[in-house]
Amino acid sequence: MEKLIKLSDESVIKVGLVGNPESITIMLPVAKESVYGQEAENLRLWGVDPELGRNFIEGLQDKFQVLYFDYEGHRLRYPNPENLTSEKIVKDLLVIADEMNSKKFSYYGYSWLALVGLQLAIRTDRLESLIMGGFPPMDGPYKEMLVVTNKTYQQALDNLNAPVNDEQVDNKNPENVDWDNVKVKIDTNQTKQFVTLYENLKEFNDRKIQHQLEIPRLAFAGENDTIIYGENFGSVTVDIVGKLHENKQELELLGWDVEILKGDGMDHTKAMQPETVLSLIKPWMIKHLLYL
Repeated sequence: MEKLIKLSDESVIKVGLVGNPESITIMLPVAKESVYGQEAENLRLWGVDPELGRNFIEGLQDKFQVLYFDYEGHRLRYPNPENLTSEKIVKDLLVIADEMNSKKFSYYGYSWLALVGLQLAIRTDRLESLIMGGFPPMDGPYKEMLVVTNKTYQQALDNLNAPVNDEQVDNKNPENVDWDNVKVKIDTNQTKQFVTLYENLKEFNDRKIQHQLEIPRLAFAGENDTIIYGENFGSVTVDIVGKLHENKQELELLGWDVEILKGDGMDHTKAMQPETVLSLIKPWMIKHLLYL
């Protein structure tokens, strides 16, 4: 079943629901639509599954009911530059759950959609479990990401009328990209909305809310998930795995399951691919949720 749902900013998002209606529902806001042809080949060169959403859905629907949509893609198409706050995003997610008649559900998000899951967990009693990938649930890099998003937004403003240089990013040789000298050429509203999000969260203390979390919860990251940004992006380090490793024992005492994924090149991108993620989260969900 697919449905068009109106969100808080009046934009309309396509949402689907498949799988076993008698089972636990998992909300999957990371379900990007498949791409094909040259675009798919370019994504593969960067280590990205061009059928990421479909593979996630198919990998989970035999055991669970999957509530899926592409929230990031939606926000790139319909930016919300002044109002993309944690409160508004949670409102969107709950509207989607209501419209799809999902009274209770689990949540899986990756990167900034993982931090959204944490915000959702402290604002509703409807979550049955929470899975955060690629963003630590304790000592998250909110201030660092505010620096990065501010710098990205400023560059987008500065380059608004600059000519496009297609040679600055070579899709055939991603490893050769000089990120310190890449000019950001992107819709300013797309970048501004993420400044708004991290500005909204800059004083958020994720340690103080841990006592509110009583549901099963899993956090994971790739062992190489440390991103060092050059001067163009604020000269900050976003150390996802470092914070997860540093707080692993404390998180486990608080009730989190914590996994650091090993493997060749297991960075932020590789650790978000369905082949990697499903082998971790599916058995975890079966163990913790299929108890009836």
